[in-house]
Amino acid sequence: MTAGPAATWPTRAPRLLATDLDGTLLDPAGAVSPRTAAALRAAEDAGIEVVFVTARPPRWLSDLASHVAGHGVAICANGAAVVEVATGRVLAENGMPATLVGALARRLRDALGEVHLAVESVHGFAAERGYVDAHVLPERYPVADRIEDVLTDSTLKLLVRTRADHGTGHATVVQRAVGSAALVADSGAVGLGEVSARGVTKAGALAAWAQQRGVRAQDVWACGDAPNDLPMLAWAGHSFAMANAYDEVRAGARHTCPANVDDGVAVVLEHATALVRGPARTAGGTA
Repeated sequence: MTAGPAATWPTRAPRLLATDLDGTLLDPAGAVSPRTAAALRAAEDAGIEVVFVTARPPRWLSDLASHVAGHGVAICANGAAVVEVATGRVLAENGMPATLVGALARRLRDALGEVHLAVESVHGFAAERGYVDAHVLPERYPVADRIEDVLTDSTLKLLVRTRADHGTGHATVVQRAVGSAALVADSGAVGLGEVSARGVTKAGALAAWAQQRGVRAQDVWACGDAPNDLPMLAWAGHSFAMANAYDEVRAGARHTCPANVDDGVAVVLEHATALVRGPARTAGGTA
């Protein structure tokens, strides 16, 4: 792996660049830095499509519209939905029916005892009483004693918090509880299991989106930092782990770029844009 834009970085520009958001494109405060904003605009001008691929639900995307030229898309909820960032319109959805979510809730209670559950859907957030989150929750949202009473017809993610502290093994504990009925992703959120429909991953949704646009995996670059990014990084022609990524992500990616605090994705975008514009303007020796 490389530590920066060097001779071993790609020498042919991508048609599409897919990037995770939190811990990757966004800085530690969750914002788009001026350098990253400029790099996104330059990539757009150079004809490189940028797709956000994130664990975030659709309701968390509204502040990002200006950074994808007002018409880009985000693959969100770990691949369960594709959303037009500028309008919030859902272009594709692969959610779980209420019957499945109810069955998963019963499995989790039986296996783990006291659990607190919440859901994300295209309609928004809903939760059981007692569910807490590190992020600010909406001012008003449906609340019930049991999540089954506030389900819609399609759930993008079932969010699981347990009374016991399972540390970094939380996602594994939740996966063991739900078995093969669904898939649990680890996006790096402490103490949170994110349950999606079986087979739903960032990689699968990105591959489908690229195929629809006639883009091959070898023409895609992907950037990420957390375990749920690994399938996407494995699928893309060129993968970039952030310097701040989990050890297993850095080990699994083909390249390493600077940390999100150092505008790592901007460095990758600048390199890609320079390749479009010609060899004399590649990012070569920049940080």
